Amino acid sequence: LRTLTVIQNAARLAGVDMEEMDYADGAVFDSIGTGHTEGVFQLESGGMKSFMKELKPHSLEDVIAGISLYRPGPMDFIPKYIKGKNAAEKAAAGMASEEIRYDCPQLEPILKPTYGCIVYQEQVMQIVRDLGGYTLGRSDLVRRAMSKKKEAVMIKERQNFVYGNKAEGVPGCVANGIDETVANKIYDEMMDFARYAFNKSHAACYAAVAYQTAWLKYYYPVEFMAALMTSVMDNPKKVTFYIYTCRSMGIEVMPPDVNESYAGFSVSAGKIRYGLASVKGVGKAAIEHVVQERERGGSFKDIRDFIERISGSDINKKTVEALIKSGALDCLAGTRKQYMNVYQELMDEASKKNRDRMTGQISLFDLGNEEFNSTAALKLPDIGEYDREVLLQFEKYYLGVYVSGHPLDTYMDLWKKNVTRYTSDFMLDDDTQKVKVSDNEAVTVGGIINEVRIMYTKNGKTMARIILEDPLGEVEVIIWPDDYEKNSSLVTEDSKVFIEGRASVNDDRDAQVICRRIISFEAAPKKLYLRFHTISDYRKHERELYNIIRLSDGDDRVIIYDESTKKIKMLPQSMRVNADEQLIEALRSVYGTENVEVV
Repeated sequence: LRTLTVIQNAARLAGVDMEEMDYADGAVFDSIGTGHTEGVFQLESGGMKSFMKELKPHSLEDVIAGISLYRPGPMDFIPKYIKGKNAAEKAAAGMASEEIRYDCPQLEPILKPTYGCIVYQEQVMQIVRDLGGYTLGRSDLVRRAMSKKKEAVMIKERQNFVYGNKAEGVPGCVANGIDETVANKIYDEMMDFARYAFNKSHAACYAAVAYQTAWLKYYYPVEFMAALMTSVMDNPKKVTFYIYTCRSMGIEVMPPDVNESYAGFSVSAGKIRYGLASVKGVGKAAIEHVVQERERGGSFKDIRDFIERISGSDINKKTVEALIKSGALDCLAGTRKQYMNVYQELMDEASKKNRDRMTGQISLFDLGNEEFNSTAALKLPDIGEYDREVLLQFEKYYLGVYVSGHPLDTYMDLWKKNVTRYTSDFMLDDDTQKVKVSDNEAVTVGGIINEVRIMYTKNGKTMARIILEDPLGEVEVIIWPDDYEKNSSLVTEDSKVFIEGRASVNDDRDAQVICRRIISFEAAPKKLYLRFHTISDYRKHERELYNIIRLSDGDDRVIIYDESTKKIKMLPQSMRVNADEQLIEALRSVYGTENVEVV
């Protein structure tokens, strides 16, 4: 139901009629075959993504088969199915290929569409009819026995299938010229399949929905991702994952905006605008009032205009504070720090005006002044803006996720280079109810420590549970006493660390990391890249750069990148630095954020 709502909302945002969609679009099947199926119905899990990369579907029939095969029983047939599919495609192209073998000629017309594999319940019904001589009604009894996992019935039917039952009008395979050993082998395969039988009509419905989501994602990625995030906006972990997905797709996700946002995620100029319903402390009535007032009176001009126009509604000071700190007023002239400095006074003024109107205490002179004051330019205090880290923490608190950036942005390449698993790999998948990591798997994760909970064992030894966050989500890390003693200096909130350990997988909940070793980002070997437009541009700043980096002593290399020639110059060992946050911020303030990168 959630996916159907996503399709409906995405189609509405894109202005397309899904009835006119082509179910044989090669580009869509190619996109599925890349494995980039985040958000695509039934094809989103790690295992299914890998399977689609191997399968490389070229038709809806392939997707139907893929959904049917990716189950515990039929999964054993996946290598055989892919091998048969590849052989059939080579043969169709006139290339030499290995011939698909069937246990008996009667099986070929039944299993040819699935390259010699039993995939659907309907195929089992046809096998028992064509090979064993079952009636249509009796074959349906076998299908029902399979779907309800009635193994006793299936064992009893073996005798009928292989040798027949004259009393019940079943000729059997042997009477139809099929070798007894072959018949038993076929029945064994059907029994294995029966444990997790899937009917084709069911799989076809799933595949149609999967294709529709893949089609929307391919042709209307911005609209699709906006609708998808609206569907999970009450799940910050999912929203975080999909924001990261958007960034990997080149789609920008912007903070909420009182001049553009609606309750859910929306599309604005090829970008995704965050929904107001996701802002902590902003209720449905407040959202409706903001949207209605915007549609009635046009865009809000500044913070005073906004406050005066929403004054008298259910929007209180806490709501306005939430809108400011989440970035929803960034579209107006001013900074969040300036707004926080004036909004309470402006709200008090607006409330007083409303009370005066109610009691009839405003004179004609006051009305004239009120009109003048409302249109006069608002002077905000010259106090600048909060630090970037503070702004991101505001977003995290009020939106549940980082939107305009992430505290790890500076270290993104370093992070990717050193981790073996993302936090999303430890999260329970909504569809499969499984995690991507294996129990006891050796892992390295990296990110920011968001929460530290110190605990004590029965013996009085100190241990800890921490929450580690990366750009895709969070994972719980357990640090036992011996390992806590070795790493305690790094177990503090806001520390950026890599954690080596092993995965601990439990049923029905997210997996954990059992810590063995913690390494700070600063201690991890790094390369500091500085980009200049030309080498002569670098020469102009060489002494200035030297004066900045000479105060930082460490083992990290400094590399100059000449954008005009795409060449690099590595500074000598004597100019190695400690590429910590302090140095990076100093360099970025001089050369620009986009020209300083740590790898």
